[in-house]
Amino acid sequence: MTAAQAELQTPHEIPSDGVRIERPAVADGAALWQLAKESGTLDLNSSYSYLLWCRDFAATSAVARGADGEPVGFVTGYVRPDRPRTLLVWQVAVDADHRGRGLAARLLDALTARVAAERGLTSVETTITPGNTASERLFTSFAARHRATVEREVLFRAEQFPDAPHDAEVLYRIGPLSF
Repeated sequence: MTAAQAELQTPHEIPSDGVRIERPAVADGAALWQLAKESGTLDLNSSYSYLLWCRDFAATSAVARGADGEPVGFVTGYVRPDRPRTLLVWQVAVDADHRGRGLAARLLDALTARVAAERGLTSVETTITPGNTASERLFTSFAARHRATVEREVLFRAEQFPDAPHDAEVLYRIGPLSF
């Protein structure tokens, strides 16, 4: 059992760092938008989209709350309509004061364990721009922890984005997962 799975089974126990991971609520939308904005690397969506995300995709997203209950990190995702056992991870962000402590990995593990238990998840997809070393490490280490393979291919070429300049988006397919 991973630490994230144990965390899911004992929701009233809070890890020693005081951070707990749970489903986001609409009230978290503004904080998630702010975390994405302050990340400096994510494509910032409208504040409206984060509110909708917290309402419509809470079951496939997770928020990390600090000891004070405020969001300090998040991961958003959705189950692909044509692949109901595949979670596409849209964005991962962690507050600067909480980086370097494995929180992004904990968020990803907790979310995928929950979605696997509820929906029979077998694979994860995400897109990463070339040179985003932190995301590359996060997802390749996730694959290693879950004894899964990683396949990569360019999903969207740079010239396909109408709001150039934009780097290409490389699709990472991770699976089958082992929990």
